[in-house]
Amino acid sequence: MARREPLNREKILDAALALAAEEGLDGLSMRKLAKSLGVEAMSLYNHVSNKADILDGIAERAFGEIECPDPALPWPDRVRAIALSMYRAFSRHSVVPLALATDQANPTSETALRPLDALVGALFEAGFPDDDARRMLTAVNSVIFGSLLLSTAGFTVDDFPADAGGRQVDLFARRIDPARLPHFSRLLTTLPAADPQVDFERALDVLITGLVAAAPGGAPNSPAP
Repeated sequence: MARREPLNREKILDAALALAAEEGLDGLSMRKLAKSLGVEAMSLYNHVSNKADILDGIAERAFGEIECPDPALPWPDRVRAIALSMYRAFSRHSVVPLALATDQANPTSETALRPLDALVGALFEAGFPDDDARRMLTAVNSVIFGSLLLSTAGFTVDDFPADAGGRQVDLFARRIDPARLPHFSRLLTTLPAADPQVDFERALDVLITGLVAAAPGGAPNSPAP
């Protein structure tokens, strides 16, 4: 008989990520998780406190995959690099942004907070005062999480159907009159060709252009007035 590997926190988080990816956050329960591991539910509590602890753990993993750029780079480049890395990390673990957005996960470890610290540091370097830095951080997060929401059907699936854009066009095309809604009808034709990451990067670039324009310190490396 093969020897079963001892249960540990990392093994539990591995199984939790797999189960949540397959069944969503609602399908992630201690009972189902224990069953997937071939153990009794009570044995999980030797390594994790509860479901919230598990969600914090898998969120921390996603944050741990975010790459912080060289602090010597100009602050707009650092904002872009961190935001893009966040988008990619959360795209790989689509249940994580849902857990964060619905306040089911609130990781407070240094690993989880380091990318946010780097992002806020870039905003402070731009000259934004504390309140505005908070507002700009919210704007960056809104682009990241909003783009993920639109591209992953509400964070509930890892593999968004390839023909989803075409089916959306067909749905609207059958129900609207182009003569009455000409602008929306025109926009519909772009949906099938949409690339979520390309769209995200374009939105992020527009946002960063606005941040540079609003920054009290002006554009980096710009001559003093």
